[in-house]
Amino acid sequence: MAKREDGKVTRNRVLNAACEVFAEKGYRNARVAEICRRAGANVAAVNYYFGNKAALYAEAWQHAFNEYAMPESPIPAHISPDDQLKNYIDALIKNFMERGLQGYFTRLYLMELANPTGLIQDSWHDIIEPRRQKLIGIIRKIMEIETTDETTLFCELSIISQCRALLTINRVDLEYLLGKPLSPNLIKRLADHIACFSLSGIKAVNKLQI
Repeated sequence: MAKREDGKVTRNRVLNAACEVFAEKGYRNARVAEICRRAGANVAAVNYYFGNKAALYAEAWQHAFNEYAMPESPIPAHISPDDQLKNYIDALIKNFMERGLQGYFTRLYLMELANPTGLIQDSWHDIIEPRRQKLIGIIRKIMEIETTDETTLFCELSIISQCRALLTINRVDLEYLLGKPLSPNLIKRLADHIACFSLSGIKAVNKLQI
């Protein structure tokens, strides 16, 4: 039993180290030897527990999401769809801007955006789909429709693209564009702006369909 527990500990250390290294360097520049060094494990541990570097990368993604991604706060059912969207965007922005341990998943995501590997497509869809459906559901409530149409998906894409800009623009450049440091207050105001802008857009395109 002790050997099994030791194996779980070693495997978990390798996963945590993999999250660090992949988040810092991306898949291609990450080295298995460095991951194992940080984990205090033998290089053979990757092959033993995961098979190869590609499999370790895919599992590190799932591990980072489970352990480090900011959990979704339940959206109170009694609040209006407009406020549900504001809460959703506020939580998403906070997740994207997280710089501590909870930022590992965000940084992994950014590295994958910059240099796609094609290794985590299925995992990514499994991870993102429940959250994606929650946003689509909120948009449908705002538009007062029962089914998801093309306009709904366009609105979803517009919202995510606005929020994702905080990932794809260098922090220094973003502070230059905004003319001030990215304080918690400024980030909150930016999230409120994106929510207000998105709500106006959703309602505007909805009127065009009526």
